[in-house]
Amino acid sequence: MTTVSQAPTHTGQDLIVSGIGVVTPWSDTPTTAVRAARPAVAEGWFDHRERLGRRGYKYLPSATQYFLAATKQAIADTGQPLQAAVAAEAGGAAGVAHLAAEERRGAAVGTNSAAAALHEEMDRTVLSAGADALSPATAPYFSINLFGSRLATEHALKGFNLTLTSPRVAGLEALESGARSVRLGRASWLLAGATEEALPEAQADAALSERGAVALVLESTDRVRARKGRGYGHCQVRSFFLPPRTAAGPGGADRVRARIGAALASMCAGPVPEHHVIAVVDESPVATAVATALGPAASLVRAGSGSLEPLLQVAGALAGLTSPVAVVTAAREGNLAVALLTPPEHPRRG
Repeated sequence: MTTVSQAPTHTGQDLIVSGIGVVTPWSDTPTTAVRAARPAVAEGWFDHRERLGRRGYKYLPSATQYFLAATKQAIADTGQPLQAAVAAEAGGAAGVAHLAAEERRGAAVGTNSAAAALHEEMDRTVLSAGADALSPATAPYFSINLFGSRLATEHALKGFNLTLTSPRVAGLEALESGARSVRLGRASWLLAGATEEALPEAQADAALSERGAVALVLESTDRVRARKGRGYGHCQVRSFFLPPRTAAGPGGADRVRARIGAALASMCAGPVPEHHVIAVVDESPVATAVATALGPAASLVRAGSGSLEPLLQVAGALAGLTSPVAVVTAAREGNLAVALLTPPEHPRRG
């Protein structure tokens, strides 16, 4: 048995990606970061003093620093600083030309390993010296939801602030859940993405650890056009679940193919357009079924240990988007997600 998320009720909000921010150890340029090799990461590759400022960031977890830096890039990339937002959502032509008011801005971030190393360090401290020895600066981050809280306070994102942690698909689910919330009227401006920090060396998949962040700004297409801004393209996501036993069994690839096809169809106003497929997969039975279902025309990309690689692929594709692209990813646990990227003028459904 499989389940698929349903499309939200459309409220007329046609969203477009207007800003992209990427922070990785090898490149901060989306098209370069997505194509580059994934070399071993040397300590000290990220200096929060240069990326964010000399004061107020030292004691933040590294994954939070990465996402703040990616967000800073993404907002700058829109060409419209948040400080320029008008006080009211509806303000005639002048209001439409600006970004949303604080109460209409939302955020959603996905992560799998942002807290892994910090939590392991906290466990060691408690076991060896007791809870009183925990640092007051880092102790609140026992909660994974706190990793995105600084983002909301720093940029006055008062609409909503979501954290998603589903294996491998968390970043894509952040886009899906955030966009759904916007279309349901809970906000009109969205910052969504993923951030990861390396796993502790003793943990499984530590060799595939990811470090860095991707942030995307999504706004109303009309708002971007009104201020003569740049729209990279539309990004829609559907996620679903396939039990690993089903994926590994007879007809597993056929079941995946049908579900991916249904997900793509739900995001299109008409027939599903011709598109290039990028599949971010590991060697699990679920991912093997996905690769088989997509066939030899799909470009296969090795997945890391977390949710960052699918978002890197989305950012890289959007930065040079000239025709539709689908990014598909899957986790060994059975989580799957499909992102459909279409140029600004292409027909689509919410």
